[in-house]
Amino acid sequence: MSETPRSRETGGDTSTGLPQRRTGHAFAHTPHRSDSRTPQTPRGARQPGPAGRPGTTPPVPGRPATLLFALCALCAALFALITWQVLVPGPLLTPDAGLSRAVVRTVPDSVTQRLSDLGNIPVALPVLVLAVVLAARRGDRRGAAAAALAMALVPALVVPLKEWTARPGPLEPWASGYFPSGHTATAYVAYGAAALLVRPYTRRPWPLPLAAVLTALTATGLILRGYHWPLDVLASLLMCTPLLLGVRRLAARPVGPSA
Repeated sequence: MSETPRSRETGGDTSTGLPQRRTGHAFAHTPHRSDSRTPQTPRGARQPGPAGRPGTTPPVPGRPATLLFALCALCAALFALITWQVLVPGPLLTPDAGLSRAVVRTVPDSVTQRLSDLGNIPVALPVLVLAVVLAARRGDRRGAAAAALAMALVPALVVPLKEWTARPGPLEPWASGYFPSGHTATAYVAYGAAALLVRPYTRRPWPLPLAAVLTALTATGLILRGYHWPLDVLASLLMCTPLLLGVRRLAARPVGPSA
């Protein structure tokens, strides 16, 4: 009877041979199907993570939208509270007036006037226009449209509120229409939206801090010069924050290591 290959393998010396590692499907990390369809087991259905490791948990859908909605709701509630205090008038106006009297004209008008001018439309609007054009040419038309819409909503919100509240100014008690601050709203939306549009194309995140500094300088100049009460400025920031959050959600995402 002739010797078969299997009998030759088992008939040899087995005391010195080391077991050979087999690389068949039994040692694979994921199940295999002969028909090439996706495995039905939970382990096989999970996708690899960024480093190629299987089973990476994907991001939970809906969580960023929930946080965004909660932040917008908080800003709206605080803005409504301040507006109600201005209309009543309420107790919040007492510390507001005290702070204004303590800081108005403590810095030379030549300085605070220049800071206040950062919120003028001829100064802030061209910055936003350039950013909108850049984003549109780079293909971010959704972000460009959202930024333009946010800027258009600023006067649509500010002007009726000024007429409704008719709040007098710190240095001009006979005048009205100081709440909320239109210059603060213009600077905040123009510089903030421009930074959100330009940020994806920069290597460093400098546009957002720069926009924050320009907005803070504008608000500080308005308060120190006596153009607005502190609550006027704070109300504008609260009112316009949801607008910028909408631009942030629709604008292109930063790419690269600095993102």
